[in-house]
Order: sequence, then structure tokens, then C-alpha cells
Amino acid sequence: MHEFSIALSIVDIAEKEVKNHNASKVESIELEIGKLSGIEPMALEFAWDHAVVDTVLEQAERKINYIEGSAVCDQCGKKFSIKYIFEECPYCHSFQKHFLSGKELIVKSLTII
Repeated sequence: MHEFSIALSIVDIAEKEVKNHNASKVESIELEIGKLSGIEPMALEFAWDHAVVDTVLEQAERKINYIEGSAVCDQCGKKFSIKYIFEECPYCHSFQKHFLSGKELIVKSLTII
């Protein structure tokens, strides 16, 4: 389960920011996670509960924004919504595309105190 290592990396980011600002803990954290990122929400939830114990994120309010996938076709140039990485272009049926959104994993904001 790579979600545990992801959760630990987020804890590490939060702890560094708290230290850099001479704060004591994180009040809230906002994440952006793309639906094409390969991160399973339930697995991340489970991993999160274990990764944040005795850290600056233990009591933090967590908000996760899930970003829909979108791509532009390399063949016909049309933009389209995408739910699966290996999905074909609905216009020309090419599998060659450039992802515009949906693969994100971003710590968008931290409120530290």
C-alpha cells in the first residue's frame, strides 16, 4: 500500500513547515488529489489514521479535493474528460494524449498555529 508512504510524506512536509515557522501544530490541511493519481481514497484514509499519530497533523482538520481527469488528444487536439488512464479519445479513438488534470497530489494549504 503506497498510500502509507504518501501519508508519511505529507506528515514530513507538515512537520517541516511547522518547524520553519516556529509553530506547534497544524490546525488544518487541504489536499488536492487527482482521480487518476492511483491513490485509493479508502486506503489513504486508513493510512492517514496511522501515519499522523503523535505528529503535528494528529488533530488537524483534513480537507481533500478530488480533481477530475481531463486530457487533450495528441492526434486530433480535442480536450475531453477522462476517468481511466488508458482511456481512448472519444473523438478519434487514439490512445495518445496529454493529461491536463487528474494526476495531482498537492498539499494546497496548511494552517499552522
